[in-house]
Amino acid sequence: MDIRSRTLVLLAAVAFAFVPAAAVADTPPVPDSMASMGDSITRGFNACGFYVDCTSRSWSTGSNTTVKSHYLRIRTANPSLVAYNDGKSGAKVADMPGQAGQAVSQGADYVTILIGANDACTSSEAGMTSVADFESRFRTAIGTLTTGLPGVAIFVASIPDIKRLWQVGKDSSSARSTWAALSVCQSMLARPQSTDAADVARRDRVRQRVVDFNAVMARVCGEQANCRYDGGAVFGYPFAVSEVSTWDYFHPNATGQRLLAQITYPTGFGW
Repeated sequence: MDIRSRTLVLLAAVAFAFVPAAAVADTPPVPDSMASMGDSITRGFNACGFYVDCTSRSWSTGSNTTVKSHYLRIRTANPSLVAYNDGKSGAKVADMPGQAGQAVSQGADYVTILIGANDACTSSEAGMTSVADFESRFRTAIGTLTTGLPGVAIFVASIPDIKRLWQVGKDSSSARSTWAALSVCQSMLARPQSTDAADVARRDRVRQRVVDFNAVMARVCGEQANCRYDGGAVFGYPFAVSEVSTWDYFHPNATGQRLLAQITYPTGFGW
């Protein structure tokens, strides 16, 4: 090797030594503990009974083998994995900093987050969380995790496309009557069969708010070396009404929970 070649090799080695750690971060080790943050979807609400949480069928930390959650998939690599479900039915992004604090207190190595449906699914369009507030709260939660748990692996799932829910349910009399009786996601689902311009525009604006929330989560997650966003996999999945609970025609049933796990796990860390 001549002098010029040796010099180039030396310079390359020096340059590599000064690459920021985030740019060359490897896949984190298989976790010993995990925690899930989120709302009723992560709690498995209505997945095994009328208006009750069913955490055993959670896509994230569930123990039911029919769902094949992240927890069960990771256990094939680490049978000693411990899981905590810190989600809360009805939660919004405003609850995420508090749930992040719980995950920190539990010493979680891996944290999943699925949040935002309740920030868009409100009693009226005017009640939706603003994009700026969503970003502020979400950013605080991520900061709590990364500060309290250095090196923690974070997985962020996109919010489902709630307009898809309207599309697959609007022609079902059972879905329409349930949405009305239980006041389900009226920002999107009010007057489900209306073709009035005002209702069409309202649905499009609510969907856009979900798109904006997902963009926030993708951006904030992308700032962290050990955070993975699903790339819009959940939002883009064309779910069917058969994958939704007939108790409320809103929450995923056991099949829906299984599909959530199946869709999201490959977009994460590959343990």
